[in-house]
Amino acid sequence: MLVKEFRICMPLTVEEYRIGQLYMISKHSHEQSDRGEGVEVVQNEPYEDPTHGKGQYTEKRVYLNSKLPSWARAVVPRIFYVTEKAWNYYPYTITEYTCSFLPKFFIHIETKYEDNNGSNDNIFDSEAKEIERDVCFIDIAYDEIPERYYKDSEDLRYFKSEKTHRGMLKEGWRENQKPIMCSYKLVTVKFEVWGLQTRVEQFVHKVIRDILMIGHRQAFAWVDEWYDMTMNEVREFERATQEATNKKIGIIPPAITISNIVMPSLTRSGPSSAPTTPLASEAPEFLAIPKDRPRKKSAPETLTLPDCREKCSTAMIPDIDASGEPSKPKHN
Repeated sequence: MLVKEFRICMPLTVEEYRIGQLYMISKHSHEQSDRGEGVEVVQNEPYEDPTHGKGQYTEKRVYLNSKLPSWARAVVPRIFYVTEKAWNYYPYTITEYTCSFLPKFFIHIETKYEDNNGSNDNIFDSEAKEIERDVCFIDIAYDEIPERYYKDSEDLRYFKSEKTHRGMLKEGWRENQKPIMCSYKLVTVKFEVWGLQTRVEQFVHKVIRDILMIGHRQAFAWVDEWYDMTMNEVREFERATQEATNKKIGIIPPAITISNIVMPSLTRSGPSSAPTTPLASEAPEFLAIPKDRPRKKSAPETLTLPDCREKCSTAMIPDIDASGEPSKPKHN
């Protein structure tokens, strides 16, 4: 299990980002989706929790086979998706990612938003005070971004909002920017398969960091598109965009089913009031030791030897004496 705490600051307030977050997630999912790949929204409905109050529950399927590294594509089905379940009690959210094809794979993300520059070192004390973790700050303006995701219009060193007059972030902007908020994300990645655990957990954390970097950049770069929206308006935008995204992906028959086995108690999860994602207990077939090696189809089912009895000289076949032992060869 590998745990990291990410802190991502933005030149917004927590109240403003309530709208910006919903707008950014919907638009980003639509942009990243294509025929057969992307984010399919399965469920999106109000949800009430006895501890956290009213919120929104969403379930999505993230199809991403082509985005996997080559070593991972070699062992997963052609139609491969990750299930995302999220409980949004803004400014506190819980997100879980699982895949029944990889039953020992699990991602758990807890997020808290505060109006500060990432200075709260005790924000997760009630959830993970004793858990050892790295704290990683992400600078949405100056940290390196994968080249394939770079857009001039989203370069926050040069972008300035017309509606808020914020922007063109300078180095060190987090020290003196007003307003400023921080997304605190406690990310747990778990993949308990011997020989693959470290490699997979480190790779997944790298992917998550890139996604967080891109999403928060876009939230501010698109601020003029969502800044004047009301909650009802952004919910309608979310609904319309989700329908368009599902059509863009196309109808894909489910290739993976989710079992009814309850998640192991050692796995970190959300509050007991939040539903958990069931996992299977058996390792995927590709990680099991093969019992019988199948015969290659190119090999013949039987092997027929030529009959050489008529062609062989009788002198080459030893005589058997009365004792059952071969007799010694005769010399002329």
